[in-house]
Amino acid sequence: MVDRSIRERVADYYAEKVRRHGPTARGVDWSSPESQRVRFDQLLGIVPPGSAEYSILDYGCGYGAIIEVLAEHGRPFRYVGYDVSDEMVGVAKRLHGGDGREFTTSVEALVPADYVVASGILNVRLETSEDVWKDHVLQTLGELDRLSRGGFAFNALTSYSDPERMRDDLFYADPSWLFDHCKRTYSGQVALLHDYGLYEFTMLVRKHVE
Repeated sequence: MVDRSIRERVADYYAEKVRRHGPTARGVDWSSPESQRVRFDQLLGIVPPGSAEYSILDYGCGYGAIIEVLAEHGRPFRYVGYDVSDEMVGVAKRLHGGDGREFTTSVEALVPADYVVASGILNVRLETSEDVWKDHVLQTLGELDRLSRGGFAFNALTSYSDPERMRDDLFYADPSWLFDHCKRTYSGQVALLHDYGLYEFTMLVRKHVE
């Protein structure tokens, strides 16, 4: 189980962001709506084209912005959004509640979905040591795996970022390390996307469905 104290610090961080910037890309600590959309498009590659109705868990949902992109795809979906921040979930419910969409701050209440996506949840290390944060990252990926039937997708800041742009309070992951971990631990079908113009990468972990 992911360290509750880490969750609490991250929740406070994002609560302050959404209070300051509202339900916008800045409110979930992204630089622009354009880059936020690029991230969503990469993550949603985990959902096979032409899928019939499917369920999706948005792990670290923020204010639920990905729902609008899912709706554009035109396929029926069942959505659950989970976030550590009560304030984020409150905003998400006001903006996107209803139509069978569910939101929660209780990780214990989550049940497996066909697909899980997680955007930005591995980045904000704050004062946590890098070694402790790496353990947190692996525990979190274990949760994404446990909660997904068909596969999961996540993104992370890359260790290949320009040194002068890197911040001490953020975590920059080695994509080779996480690719190897996912390939050896979760599935033989893993895609590493590191070519979409941002200082990050996206990992798609596909599972065999019986």
